[in-house]
Amino acid sequence: MFASFWPLNQVAVHGGVESPDSDYDVRFIYVRTMADYLRLESCRDVIEWQLDEVFDINGWDLRKVLIQVHKGSAGIFEWATSPVIYKTTNTWREIYKACTPYFSIKAAWMHYLGLARGTWAKYLQEESIPYKKYIYALRPLLVCRSIEADRGIPPVQFEELQRQNLPEELQKAVSDMLAVKKAGTEATRNPHVPMLDAFIEQEIRRFETLAGQMEDDRKKDWEPLNRVFLKALE
Repeated sequence: MFASFWPLNQVAVHGGVESPDSDYDVRFIYVRTMADYLRLESCRDVIEWQLDEVFDINGWDLRKVLIQVHKGSAGIFEWATSPVIYKTTNTWREIYKACTPYFSIKAAWMHYLGLARGTWAKYLQEESIPYKKYIYALRPLLVCRSIEADRGIPPVQFEELQRQNLPEELQKAVSDMLAVKKAGTEATRNPHVPMLDAFIEQEIRRFETLAGQMEDDRKKDWEPLNRVFLKALE
């Protein structure tokens, strides 16, 4: 029996490279009453709440989540594998177990490639930049490298992604950039790091080529997701 909604899983999404003034991105997944899902009119399926300048809180209805999982949405898997979990339930554990076969290599690849490409074009062409923009470009590319290496759900933490087999001089350039970033504020602008610029541009071009060779690997069957959805409403 549920009230107007019941949280199934509540996490903080971050990459482990926060500055002193970074905010908290809190994400949760909830389920509503059976009566809500049977209404003829559409119901809002997200809850957004900016508590203050620090806490950005956002929740998605379970039905919306499962539809996105069926599409291969990479963002849902990031929420589910966050290292910071405020609250979870056995119901969510069962749901996520049913969701994992729906992880799509191509859908995730295209999602992260798009993030890196957008950051490179919009933010990394200026004379000086906030180093968090390097994170926004590097992290999705490192995720693509992780998927390329083991073809599974990638880790969330930036420093775990960084432990991949990168050249020693590139590892040092990333670590030095992170040290400067963590010591400053989110808005602090710094000079470009040429080695990072070259790596980002090179990997975007390489991953664009590989993306064109990938087949659609999304799972078509709805039934496992239908089953866990109905069970959550019992």
